[in-house]
Order: sequence, then structure tokens, then C-alpha cells
Amino acid sequence: MINNNKKYVPVLVVDFGSQTTQLILRRIREIGIYCEVISYQQIMDKIKELKPKAIIFSGGPSSAFHRFSPKVDKEVFDIKIPILGICYGMQIICEQLNGKVNKTHKREFGKAYIRALKKSTLFKDNIKLNSKTQVWMSHGDEVVKVPTGFEIIARSDNNIAAISNKKKKIYGLQFHPEVIHTLKGKQLIRNFVLHIAKIKQEWKINDFLEEQVSLIKNKVGKNKVICGLSGGVDSSVVAALINKAIGNQLTCIFVDHGLLRKYEEKEVIYNFKKYTNAKIIYVNAKNLFMQKLKGIKDPERKRKVIGREFIKIFEIEAKKIKDAKFLAQGTLYPDVIESKIIQGSKLKVIKSHHNVGGLPKRLNLELIEPLRELFKDEVRSLGKELNLPDNIIQRHPFPGPGLAIRIPGEITANKIRILQNADYIYINELKKYKLYNKIWQAFCVLLPIRSVGVMGDSRSYELTLSIRAITSKDGMTAEVFYFKEDFIQNLAGKIIGQVKGINRVLYDITSKPPATIEWE
Repeated sequence: MINNNKKYVPVLVVDFGSQTTQLILRRIREIGIYCEVISYQQIMDKIKELKPKAIIFSGGPSSAFHRFSPKVDKEVFDIKIPILGICYGMQIICEQLNGKVNKTHKREFGKAYIRALKKSTLFKDNIKLNSKTQVWMSHGDEVVKVPTGFEIIARSDNNIAAISNKKKKIYGLQFHPEVIHTLKGKQLIRNFVLHIAKIKQEWKINDFLEEQVSLIKNKVGKNKVICGLSGGVDSSVVAALINKAIGNQLTCIFVDHGLLRKYEEKEVIYNFKKYTNAKIIYVNAKNLFMQKLKGIKDPERKRKVIGREFIKIFEIEAKKIKDAKFLAQGTLYPDVIESKIIQGSKLKVIKSHHNVGGLPKRLNLELIEPLRELFKDEVRSLGKELNLPDNIIQRHPFPGPGLAIRIPGEITANKIRILQNADYIYINELKKYKLYNKIWQAFCVLLPIRSVGVMGDSRSYELTLSIRAITSKDGMTAEVFYFKEDFIQNLAGKIIGQVKGINRVLYDITSKPPATIEWE
């Protein structure tokens, strides 16, 4: 997101390197309150600059009792702003205020149950005294002594689960209320921001739209912007947003790398011309990408090659556009968290994204990423505000590298053709039976596995296709979508009968975590 130099941000989420930091932010925005994520290293400067009414400490992979683990300025505990510490955040509160944290002998990971020991505003209309409720734990350390002035308000079977200093309005949770598996977690966060911090619900996606239009106008001035257009929800919303802000100063570049879904290039160009008045440049780079990907099997190398070639093409096209100074991208929060090591943490990169991580200096373009702090459902809401049609807004996510990461192993023209045809049948069947909008993301993966089959009276030895369909709210976690048996059977029969090269269809029932949504 463009730096907006806001004078006031109601909630600051202090990041200690948790994989679920963005989910905290997401839950607060769902309540209708704006918030931003900051590094623990910036905390006092950001409090003075942004004047928050509440602070939330995220979880993290470090141990609070280690000498070089992330800490906060102790001054933060005396400035009379309500604080909620989550997991590592609670441990930091205890460790820095003369409590005690140790390595636990009974680690808690996954679903667990806590029991409320005392009444608390945090539990208001949510968790009854002495009742048990399901939460999500993920910790190897435990609080063994709470600081002076604090009381234990909930326990799990093994550990202290929640603490409170009502006078200072400082609270701690050993579990993760931001994760959907904590059944009453959203209400806990709601109680903290509404009833403890007493913040008003004033933020709407329309506010974000107006703010971004103004920021983009001021940032761009009379210069021109290039936008990478893929036809997906993210790039379409970015294009429409920037088009609203600066009109014909925007030029969109649509690179056809030959790894798109069947007929996709025609659909993208049609929709773009119908719903925006910006310029579009179509680049047919199918042969170039196929040549560069020849013989490459490793998924990270595929992503790097595709990202590199995209940048090269943009570099060539940018030189043709006079006064082009900015490149707009549809980077979202899940892309960022899966690609970057958060400052001051041990968090590991899960996978790289081709549109995350900046641009080579020689390109001489500045990045504009107006969706960088949004989740997919927020982007869809923004698309509605921009009057984009449902067939764009509700489109399932599609990765930048396209079918390259849905073909494990080496990519060939024949494999692309097979996958495109299978995917086309799958998506059309979902739409035919009104299942498409019930699913977050559905796609096929063409596996590098051949098996023996019988087709007609002849032996076949062909490829295996895996079907994937998941439900999710924000892409950070995902559950499998369970089809009726007859739908799956009919779908498998259609694909095998109509797509030459496939004789076996599987269904992937793995959630995220432990798997990612995409296979590569």
C-alpha cells in the first residue's frame, strides 16, 4: 500500500513474526475498525505518529526468555493504551514485566480447550464462567508466573491460557483467537476493541477506495502507470481502481505466456475493454516462455523464470511508453506473508510469488500495490464498489505462473493442452450445477504419473489428473469442499472420456495447513 502518512490508526498490530499476524488484522477489519501492522522495533515511534487506541501483540516463533528474542520498549506498558498479547505476545508481556516464561514439557499444538476461571470483559457475552470452549494453540513455551497486578482468568489442561490486568487494561491469551478453529475468537477480539478499548466501528471498504484514489492521484501526478493485467480478480480490481484515479494515464499490459486457462486470453481482453477505458497492450509470449521453461522441473525455478521473463517484457514495453514511471501490481497480503521473512523473526519463506519482492533497478519504475494489505474477500468488496461484474469479482484465484505450477515436473505443450481441456470441463461443470460460487478455489493438477488403464477393449498407459476444490475466507487457511459422490463420478467420466491423455482422476482432500492450496 502507498504510505498514506495517516495521523490516526485506531489499532496497531505489532508483528513478532507469526504466520497469522494478518488474520488478526483481518478479524479487526471485519468488525469495521481500521488497523495496520507494524514491526515491534517501530512501536514507540508509531504510537506517537498514529495515535492508536489499542495495541495487539502477535504471536511469533521466538522464545521470550532468550536474550536476543524480539522485545518491546517497556514504556509501552505505561502509556495507558489497552494491550492484548497473543501467544508470544502474552509471553512477552509476562517476561518484560517480571513474570516468568519457561520451555514447557507439555506443548500444545492444534485444537485444545480452555476453562474460564474469572469473569472478564474479554469474555463478555461469549465465554461463561467455569465453562470450556475450543481454542487453537501453537506454542512450546508457557507462562509459569504472571507479573504483579495480573490475574489468571483462564487455563487449559496444561497451561495458563489467559491473563488480565484490569487496571492497566493489559490482557494476554496463550491461544490464537484470530484462527477460525478458536470458535469464539472473533468475539474475544471484538470485546477487546469495542468494550475495553472503546473504539467506534467506522471503517468501510468505500473509505479505502476513496483514500486510495486520492493517494494514487497524488503519487502519480502527470506521469503514466503500467499495470500487469492477468484477468484475475486482483489485477482487474487494480486496473479499475487506478483507471478511476488517473484515467488514460494507465496502460495495461497483458502478457500471454501460454499457461492460461482455455480461451482465457479472449475473455480477458473482452472484459477489459468493456469495463475500463484504459489502454491495453497484448503481448503474445507463448513461445518465449515455453523455451525458457524447457527442461525445468523444480517449482521454485519455474516461478523465478516466469517472474524474470515478466519483468523483462515489462522493461521492453515500458521503454515504449513515454513518461511511464510506475508499475501497478495486484499483490495481496497472503502473497506477502508466503514470500517474505518478517522483520525480526525466524519465519521461513513458504514459496515465492512472482509479483512480490520489488523490481530490478534498471527497470526504473516505482511500484504501486494498492491491494497489498487486503485479503481476497476485501478485494472482491472493492470490485463491487468499482462496479465490476460478478463474473470478474467472483472468479476463483489463479496464480501468476498459471498452469506452470499445476503441472509438476517438466512442462510441455501437450501437457498444457491436456490440462487446459480438463480444467475447462471441470469449471463448466461447477457452473452448470451452481457450485462455482460455493467454492473458494477449484482447479486441476496434471501429475507426472502414468498408470495402466482399460479404455474400450484396449490397454492405456496415460497420465493422472488430481481435482482440487477448497473453501476459505482469506486464503490463509483452507478446508476441502466435499462433493456429492455422483458429481465426482460423472466429472471423472467426462474428463477421461473427452480429454485424450488422461485415464485416472483423483480428488485431493488435504486442508491448508498442512498443504498449501496450490501444489507447487
